[in-house]
Amino acid sequence: MIKKILLGSLMLLSLHSFAQESTASPYSFYGIGEVKFKGTVENKSMGGLGILPDSIHVNLQNPAALSALKLTLFSVAGTYNTVSLKSESASEKARRTSLDYIVMAFPAGKLGISLGMMPYSSVGYKVKNESAVENSTHNGKGGVNRVFVGAGYQLTPKLSVGLDFGYNFGKIETNSAVFAVPVIQYGSRELNTAELNGINVNSGAIYKTKIKKYDFISSVTFSPSTTLKSNNSRNTAKISYNANGDEIVFDSQNVTVADSELKIPSKFSFGSGIGEFKKWFVGFESTFQGKSNFGNVYENATFENATKLSLGGYYVPNYSSFSNYFNKITYRAGLRHENTGLIINSESVKDRAITLGLGLPMNGTFSNINVGFEFGKKGTTSANLIQENYVNISVGLSFNDRWFVKRKYD
Repeated sequence: MIKKILLGSLMLLSLHSFAQESTASPYSFYGIGEVKFKGTVENKSMGGLGILPDSIHVNLQNPAALSALKLTLFSVAGTYNTVSLKSESASEKARRTSLDYIVMAFPAGKLGISLGMMPYSSVGYKVKNESAVENSTHNGKGGVNRVFVGAGYQLTPKLSVGLDFGYNFGKIETNSAVFAVPVIQYGSRELNTAELNGINVNSGAIYKTKIKKYDFISSVTFSPSTTLKSNNSRNTAKISYNANGDEIVFDSQNVTVADSELKIPSKFSFGSGIGEFKKWFVGFESTFQGKSNFGNVYENATFENATKLSLGGYYVPNYSSFSNYFNKITYRAGLRHENTGLIINSESVKDRAITLGLGLPMNGTFSNINVGFEFGKKGTTSANLIQENYVNISVGLSFNDRWFVKRKYD
């Protein structure tokens, strides 16, 4: 009964949390916002490495890894983000808390199945521009969420394949206000709303074998390009502000705008690694994504092919230790270098991070608490851009149990 109450409460919490702003990045102005990491705290702590199959951890990046599950699990995670935004002339700080994913997975012989929800992208920016001609403010909020179901099957003792299907949905609101200089009583405001929906598919395969006493893993995933349908609406108005700074709206009117389609490019990844699964592991993963196509709507921005390189691994001093708890902890670390695919003022926006993490087992169970730390830098102060220096602290809870076992005795 307690598990059912916990599950229901977390589902309600997730619906609320996914609707909140989980980014403060000005780069979320472009496209469908800042694309979120599709993986668990364990993956994020190893530089985003997502090639590992595991019997008690779910893998959200390669569905083929689901075939390795031996226990039913319920997992939920959230992140606390603090970021320093810096330009050539100014700096600001922001903090955000977000729910990263909520997922349930269970084994069925050679088959593993998962279902859950997670954010796909997030919009949350506030930008103010001042010039000799006009002052303007630009705000955005919302994003795209994803519900998914996946399955992985063990074809042979060495080869597993998998497939997951996702339904993406969400709403993005952007608000722009412009006042002429010198300031006059009224300014103009434009409020745009886009309601997005569409499906996507992700396939994967994992090959594992022994090289002498070491475990060798090779992983590949592919997501074909997909389309998000955007139902668009627009409202224009004249605005002014009272003494308290509250917005006062005049002459509001709805404007008819055409619906549109946004193309999400295909993505391909491959990686390999070697180690002793219950002792240590080190691996790499490369990801390639095609050029995004959001139409020619940005004066200073274009898109290019995106790439990401992840390097990471873990170490467990003594997996079966009974006398020393610290020997049972999983210590994780990694590096990540990413070209986001966004070009602003002819400058490619890059994202680099160092990651650390701990896997803390709960005594007497297969459940665990995973804590991850990410120290990164996105963008640059060159070419009139913004540099983001950020710290992410993520916490994931993974509850594992053996379900669907027929009782031998009543």
